[in-house]
Amino acid sequence: MAAKTRILVPGTIRERVLDRLKDSFDLVRIERPDPALLARSEAASIAGVAVSGSFDAAMIEHLPALEIIASFGVGYDGVDAAAASRRGIAVTNTPDVLNDEVADTTIGLLLNTVRRFPQAEAWLRDGRWKRDGAFPLTPLSLRGRKAGIYGLGRIGMAIAERLKGFGVDIAYHTRRPRDDVPYAYYPSLLELAGAVDILIAIVPKTPETHRTINAEVLQALGPTGVLINVGRGWTVDEDALATALRDEVIAAAGLDVFYDEPNVPQALLDLPNISLLPHVASASVATRDAMADLVADNLFAWFDRGAALTPVPETPFTRKTG
Repeated sequence: MAAKTRILVPGTIRERVLDRLKDSFDLVRIERPDPALLARSEAASIAGVAVSGSFDAAMIEHLPALEIIASFGVGYDGVDAAAASRRGIAVTNTPDVLNDEVADTTIGLLLNTVRRFPQAEAWLRDGRWKRDGAFPLTPLSLRGRKAGIYGLGRIGMAIAERLKGFGVDIAYHTRRPRDDVPYAYYPSLLELAGAVDILIAIVPKTPETHRTINAEVLQALGPTGVLINVGRGWTVDEDALATALRDEVIAAAGLDVFYDEPNVPQALLDLPNISLLPHVASASVATRDAMADLVADNLFAWFDRGAALTPVPETPFTRKTG
């Protein structure tokens, strides 16, 4: 019987991935992606990787027979795709299967932020409705607003579709304008912020998106402005945001992601005009199972048919055999 292809699983990953792979592959588990945890002799036999989180150039270099890295998540900034590309190694992610869940969460976070529903529920649960009367009227509403989407990719488009149902005008900023949407395009983030009063960030973690939502952008968003971030915490200057919320430079913010997760700045926690979630945008059983299945299916497709299902743009490779 031929030996099974060996797949490295560094750190933790959804159990469904392991269940899908265990009968067809020889799974090698290590505590974290660290070359010191995998002997050279064992590293030489690894052909694939299933990973949730980071996988850097040192790990890629440590695996001479590596063909594919299947990453759990739509964002793959933790995987050194450039290093993989130089060696002809495919990198895959899990796009599309989480679009709807993240878009739904975005709308929920926006409503929580504008209408203060978590605070209203706490008012009821704490007995204040009976003791103190009706929950105070919320100063903010979605009525008559214009939303700017920073990053109009697959998830951004799903968010836009949902916003249309609320009668909200939509504009966007990306590196290049799209010719397949009716929304107003702004060539810079600063111009977008100045033209809208809801700014929704759904951009990936790249050098170009580092702390692009800064004090100047928040000032442009204005005193009735609302910031929502469901992309990466990397995108927001959290010190500038805390100051803008405290000084009423903007009205409110809702965040599902943070710069140094799971550490949330106390300056944000102390504010009354911010809604905070612990990075749960895609965190439903159905969506995480679909992501797990796509990780496994990419590995099956690569080794069975010679091409991954969802390769990232940096690694458009097919499998070399013989």
